Amino acid sequence: MTVIKINAITVPADSGDELARRFAGRLGAVDGQPGFQGFELLQPTDERAQWLVLTRWDDEASYQAWLESSAFKRGHGQEPGSGERPRPVGVASEIWNYRVAVSS
Repeated sequence: MTVIKINAITVPADSGDELARRFAGRLGAVDGQPGFQGFELLQPTDERAQWLVLTRWDDEASYQAWLESSAFKRGHGQEPGSGERPRPVGVASEIWNYRVAVSS
């Protein structure tokens, strides 16, 4: 059963372009992870400050394996030798967990 993970990142109005640039620079970095189905970065089109990072996974175990992987740690500046970590763009973040209940 597909699981959906949404990282809701609160981004100041003047930092959205930088967030999009950073994600574009890493496009495809998760594609080879077992169980990964897809990714989208959703930009708000109203006054909201939350950008949504939506990923789809085969199951919870696949998502958890990615969180524990060196690829995740490297991509998020958490692994020794992953280089200087740039200043965060977002000011807050929370993970929302969903599963597909009905699909067309």
